[in-house]
Amino acid sequence: MRTEDEYTFNNNNLLRLLQLASPTLPVGAYSYSEGLETLVEVNTIHDRDSLKQWLTAELKYGAIRLETAIVVRSYKCASAGDCQALYDWNVWLSAARETEELRNSSWQMGRSLSQLMSKLQPQVKPLIEAVGEPCNYAIAFGVAAAFWQIQIQAVLLGYLQSWLTNLIAAGIKLIPLGQTTGQQLLVEFQPLLIETIKTVIELEDDELSCCSLGLSLASMTHETQYSRLFRS
Repeated sequence: MRTEDEYTFNNNNLLRLLQLASPTLPVGAYSYSEGLETLVEVNTIHDRDSLKQWLTAELKYGAIRLETAIVVRSYKCASAGDCQALYDWNVWLSAARETEELRNSSWQMGRSLSQLMSKLQPQVKPLIEAVGEPCNYAIAFGVAAAFWQIQIQAVLLGYLQSWLTNLIAAGIKLIPLGQTTGQQLLVEFQPLLIETIKTVIELEDDELSCCSLGLSLASMTHETQYSRLFRS
């Protein structure tokens, strides 16, 4: 039987995860479409099914899978107080970014989350400072989750759910799709999100890779797109 302290502890962790994954978190995630705006413009993505196909490929093979694996490493390094490894993984992830646009969005969001956490929890500042500048969002997310002692599987689900919600919301605006269709897609993706975290959490360092050629090209093209709603 749970004690009152255990019940409170679990509720606190859930609330902190919801805060980290919330669309109201002031990091600017919802100002980015990760190339979706370009893909809609050129009709690569034009309806519910093509959006689902693109997001499925990203979860199975793309950059978000790699990012989530780095969240795992950031979380473990922060939990162990390994500042050098935190720094090294941040540099590694920056080098793995294929376009300037993807790097800048990750750095901007990472900087915003780092500054926010420093104000909310000043005790985390030594870890954040150890990461160095610029800080990638996946690194900052892992540090925040570790500091708040959120269970790692829940952390990864929250990270992926936040990413998925952002891109489905972008698809709703750009294609456009109805709000109900967006919610149906979120439900349909739940098994894949669970499958993805099971895979990611077991990845060895030498297995870290992604295949996001379409994302990279769309990201670069978006920079010079004539009319756009999103920053990148």
